[in-house]
Amino acid sequence: MVMDSKFHVAMFPWFAMGHITPYLTLSNKFAERGIRISFFIPIKTQSKFNHLNLHPHLIQFIPLIVPHVDGLPLGAESSSDVHVEKTYLIQQALDLTQDQVQIALEKFKPDIIFFDFAHWIPTVARSLGIKSVYVSTSGAVTTVGLVPSMLPIVEKGIEDCTVQELQQLAKIIPETYPGSSSIKPPPYEIKGSLLTKTSNTILEEKWAKWLGGFEKGSVVYCAFGSECVLQKDQFQELVLGLEQTGLPFLVRLRPPVGADTLEEALPEGFEERVRGKGVVHGGWVQQELILSHPSVGCFVGHCGSGSMWESLVSTCQLVLVPHYGDQFLNTHFMTKGLKVAVDVERREEDGWFTREGVRKAVKLVMDEGSELGEEVRANHLKLSRILLSEGLEASYINNCILKLNDLLTT
Repeated sequence: MVMDSKFHVAMFPWFAMGHITPYLTLSNKFAERGIRISFFIPIKTQSKFNHLNLHPHLIQFIPLIVPHVDGLPLGAESSSDVHVEKTYLIQQALDLTQDQVQIALEKFKPDIIFFDFAHWIPTVARSLGIKSVYVSTSGAVTTVGLVPSMLPIVEKGIEDCTVQELQQLAKIIPETYPGSSSIKPPPYEIKGSLLTKTSNTILEEKWAKWLGGFEKGSVVYCAFGSECVLQKDQFQELVLGLEQTGLPFLVRLRPPVGADTLEEALPEGFEERVRGKGVVHGGWVQQELILSHPSVGCFVGHCGSGSMWESLVSTCQLVLVPHYGDQFLNTHFMTKGLKVAVDVERREEDGWFTREGVRKAVKLVMDEGSELGEEVRANHLKLSRILLSEGLEASYINNCILKLNDLLTT
């Protein structure tokens, strides 16, 4: 489906990696169909996303200078730059970009603007004759209970489903989550995440070289998104648990509460013990490309919406450690409903995990001959093949675009 060349969408996501990424994914889907995109993004953050812009001739980044707000670290412009308790200051800074956004909208004159946390967008857009659409990036697993046709499949478990039921499940998932056609006036709304498409860039050389030194499917990759900050004791339990698996591992985490660097928070003697087979890294990485690397066999994640979908279309075994909000619902859906993952056991007294719990969960899915490991691997493979099947995603993206066309004619 190729849209009229005058069809033009502006994107203004919340200043967080987990929001910018799905908005850019959706932009790529639209650009594949000839739709022009103007994408608002913090100026220093743009460099982290240039490689994910698969259609630069149609997707134009509009860099925003994020104003400083008292209490924010100098230069902070996204939620990944601050501890979670200061996220509200990023919201204040985002709100202060209103004049920049309005000037750009007047200049580029898009037909529609997609937004999430910027509550003032509809008012600004309306004054300029631009339609506004609220686009939620959350996983929307909470809405599963509102889809009666899905409940019997979730309760049965994916391993007992017929081919027809699996196809129905795959159809319901994208209609419930990504590119939903449920655009209701007013307000106009799209919920959910999108399946990612591997970019044309290659994995950064240092990671490609490091991962290339291990056997196929042997490495454990662990990441909890751009916003999660663990307590120091939990951070240490996590990395010690990964060490005790005896498997090579790559951990991407932010420094824990009270620590300026990852190194100062590591357990005593840890770096010496894991040198050569374990890395703990605090910077940004190309997660999608790491998950698709042949050496990576297990992904330990928090089951945030974006990571959930990246993991579902990967071939990795999945171990889930949710931290807050819909991550617990997503995890329940993945482990008890779809049975494509396992979660780490929690202590009754405080609800957190131990190094032994981490070790046990990873070994459960990674050890050869593990009955549960084989079950979740088989279920995961079935579902990923269906989610990636030709035409499935295209059908609901096309339907979404038709609804947007209808919106423009009302």
